[in-house]
Amino acid sequence: MSENQHANRTGGLTAVDDFAGTAEGAAPAVVRDDQGLILTDKPDETAVLVGVSLARQPGILSMEDSLTELALLAETAGLAVQGSLTQRLVHPHPATFIGAGKLGELETLVLELGANVVIFDEELSPRQQREIERVLGQEIKVIDRTALILDIFARHAKTREGAVQVELAQYEYRLPRLTRAWTHLARQAGGRAGGASGGVGVRGPGETQLEVDRREIGRRIAHLKRELEEVRRHRERYRQRRQSSSTPVIVVVGYTNAGKSTLLNAVTDAGVLAQDQLFATLDPTTRRVELPSARTALFTDTVGFIQKLPTALVAAFRATLEEITEADLLLHVVDISHANADEQVTAVEEMLEELGAGGKPLVTALNKIDLLDGDRWAGEEYPSPVPISARTGEGIPELLAAVDAKLQETMTPLRLLLPYHKGDLVSLIHEHGRVEREEYTENGTLIEGRLPAHLVSRVQGWSVAQVESGQGEPG
Repeated sequence: MSENQHANRTGGLTAVDDFAGTAEGAAPAVVRDDQGLILTDKPDETAVLVGVSLARQPGILSMEDSLTELALLAETAGLAVQGSLTQRLVHPHPATFIGAGKLGELETLVLELGANVVIFDEELSPRQQREIERVLGQEIKVIDRTALILDIFARHAKTREGAVQVELAQYEYRLPRLTRAWTHLARQAGGRAGGASGGVGVRGPGETQLEVDRREIGRRIAHLKRELEEVRRHRERYRQRRQSSSTPVIVVVGYTNAGKSTLLNAVTDAGVLAQDQLFATLDPTTRRVELPSARTALFTDTVGFIQKLPTALVAAFRATLEEITEADLLLHVVDISHANADEQVTAVEEMLEELGAGGKPLVTALNKIDLLDGDRWAGEEYPSPVPISARTGEGIPELLAAVDAKLQETMTPLRLLLPYHKGDLVSLIHEHGRVEREEYTENGTLIEGRLPAHLVSRVQGWSVAQVESGQGEPG
């Protein structure tokens, strides 16, 4: 974030709303107080968490487990969690999400603990956020789970593509929530700005700047969408080149902190950042791996999933997540040592369905067995399960063998009679498929085996059935 972006409060975005330079590796952002003065030290932030159980909208995790996960997210964002508050409701209150009595309890708890941030485990509407801030006071920052995850993504995005995706999601989330940023200017207008006593032609500078910000953000969103469209086209061209090379693609998916990056490092020496932290890595990494059959495959790491993953993030990362729908095989990494492993699997499966990849061939890596005391992993409820420890390397050879076997299962069975001058097609089958029988006849090479589906069209004209019926390619 540049100095000029902060200095000009009337001609562009405010410090509250400017997300430029959020990626790690960018120049450190200038931190200012409400008067615009530069702070030498970032203020310490302590948080109170608010969890709500909605009878009509049960989540994948229980309220208590979801709140525990929220605390981990808060710690990942650098917040010190001081306490929590919970409530069970049939449906959320339209104005304040929680009831008036519980909101009073929250106000008391915040004062007692000296917290300056309140985090709700559900997404708040702009109206709800404003009403809660009005009760708690302007000095208390009220955010929701979505804003917290967006902040973590902003901290961890390292590539230009990742930074653009996060910035777009942040702007689209913030656009309807800009009002608070200019309440100090509304007060300077004598209370008339946006108020009932104001009229046409007498609106205060707060509303004027708010409109300027909205237009500026609208232009920025349009620019970012154009950038991401170019990213999408680039990825599409890359996928087309990759498909022409006939190299199978295995996409690694899983809940955040399940060990995907550690596994990719274990099988490829990729050198990807791997930390015991939620959303430690966001940017996809692709590496070549030699499988037991001597075939080469591409392994791609993707962003981790989480329950209640913000819709804005899913939309912004659509270009990256398209890698999942184009994969030949999904490798689902599960932290089998986690108390909520089954619920995390459900969250990932729901996200895969939403992306249109629910029916993809899949192998399950039951990771972190080194943290188990018993044989908890020995279950049949997961598709193609293989117990492993990405940290110690235990089970990695068996996992690669399972991936190799599953890839071969997904191939299309073929029985071909190839003319001798079509040696290039024989080589294609040997290199990218599996040959189960090969015989040299007077009419050509008879091959029985399997081939990846996207390559079948190149040899289908020489299938024995078509050749014998006279419908095949001429010799």
